Amino acid sequence: MRSPASPGSSSQLAGEDATMSSQASPSIQATPQPPPLSVMDQNPPSGSLSAAPSVPSGSQSPPLLSIATLAQLRVGCKVLVSKDHDYRVAELLSIHTKKGEPVFYVHYQDFNKRLDEWVTAPRLDLSRPVEWPRPEKPKKAPASAASKNSKNSQDTPLARDRKNKRSRVPAKIAKAAQLARARGKENIEAGLVKDDAEPFLDGLTPGTTNNATPMTSTPSEDVDAKDTDLMDLDDTQPETTDGLQPENYSREEEIEKLRTSGSMTQNAHEVARVRNFMKIQFGQHEIEPWYFSPYPIELTEDDCVYICEFCLSYYGSIKQFQRHRVKCQLQHPPGNEIYRDENVSFFEIDGRRQRTWCRNLCLLSKLFLDHKTLYYDVDPFLFYCMTRRDELGHHLVGYFSKEKESAEQYNVACILTLPQYQRLGYGKLLIDFSYELSKKEGKLGSPEKPLSDLGLLSYRAYWSDTIIELLADEDRDVKETTIEEIATATSMTTQDVLHTLQTLNMLKYYRGQHIICLTNGVLEYREKLRKRRRRKLDPQKLQWKPPVFTPAQLRFAW
Repeated sequence: MRSPASPGSSSQLAGEDATMSSQASPSIQATPQPPPLSVMDQNPPSGSLSAAPSVPSGSQSPPLLSIATLAQLRVGCKVLVSKDHDYRVAELLSIHTKKGEPVFYVHYQDFNKRLDEWVTAPRLDLSRPVEWPRPEKPKKAPASAASKNSKNSQDTPLARDRKNKRSRVPAKIAKAAQLARARGKENIEAGLVKDDAEPFLDGLTPGTTNNATPMTSTPSEDVDAKDTDLMDLDDTQPETTDGLQPENYSREEEIEKLRTSGSMTQNAHEVARVRNFMKIQFGQHEIEPWYFSPYPIELTEDDCVYICEFCLSYYGSIKQFQRHRVKCQLQHPPGNEIYRDENVSFFEIDGRRQRTWCRNLCLLSKLFLDHKTLYYDVDPFLFYCMTRRDELGHHLVGYFSKEKESAEQYNVACILTLPQYQRLGYGKLLIDFSYELSKKEGKLGSPEKPLSDLGLLSYRAYWSDTIIELLADEDRDVKETTIEEIATATSMTTQDVLHTLQTLNMLKYYRGQHIICLTNGVLEYREKLRKRRRRKLDPQKLQWKPPVFTPAQLRFAW
């Protein structure tokens, strides 16, 4: 059985996307004529191109267009690419050579990133002008914090006082040296000091200081008391070691330094823009990934990656995968089964106890989630996996993760329905289960923000269905209710309830107050919901108690 993933389905839950498909493009027998594009309609310059044209830095002129050859194309160029019997403008994100032929990874302009794909040279229309990328503007050298502070503090009274103090220091040093020299000569004449002590005073000349010579003696009694402050030349400079000046950063510079370096660096060299797998084999399904996932780089050289649907181990060779399947004894997620009905089961997995399995799950989900950034730090999370049963075992359908201790009271951190099970109602089943857990905990829950576009659509659909069913329930002998009562009955936050009511246009202003009104459109939608067959959970079959963690169990240091 072969069930390729449809890129038109949602990346997290059920939903629809653009009409383009990321399946392999059909072979083109007759080259279609490209549509007239304003950006591509300029006349090409005469003569052949020896190199890609350039645009002066800082120029605000229109995009530079010219005819190009395959050898002249580079990353960042925008060309016309044949897609679904039509030509579309696409940006080249990567260029490689496969089996002696160049292949191009393209992103179609104004379309979702999941539709990016590798295309061959015949699909590029080089008879039309190519838009060349603009060169990056040179970055301005950031001014040091010390210079900024000095410029900003030149006119302050304290700065003027320090400046005057520094200007008096050379005169004080000269005066002290003159007095010490005169005192030394008197001591030499009196025979109190040897004649070889004079060179010590020669290093103190007017206007200079000798910092290399240690001074351990106290000032002479003949030196005026007010001149002793020359020993403290400038106590405002910070002390440093090894002669190094301290690095002073402004708040903006420090944030930029953290963002662009160290552990906060993400997608270095823009590697994550290019999908690294063509397809994966997951159980009986062959799926085309949507996004980049940080699997080992040696797997990217294989045409297909084989993933065990039970232990989620990954292999680049079919022979290695077959040997693993003979030895693999796991038939369900390695956790506690907390829910089971005739259709699905739910397992609870602790990320701290099953690190390898949860990390493999995060790597798998990154293939279909664009903004997921967590792969390896799974200790602070609990994973709830939904499965379908058959004679071979429990097959993974989807999952959501949840923080063990959420300061914002989020009940979902990340949620995904695998592509082969999307648009079958399993997405709303996952959402419904997350709110059933919140009801058991006696808390109001909400998914972690911000939501993706398709995730927001799925949650809005669930919120709308739940609130409409609650308000239009004929068994409820309640004619008046409040937003807080709706939130308590559904375990949704008041913000989510209010947002949903505003979206459905159910909030009306009547006689100085806002009221919740069931409109005719809402009642018609309610009738459609009754006729629709939906998968539902039975709360009585949930065997689960909220886990309690000690402070020691919530420490996740390695």
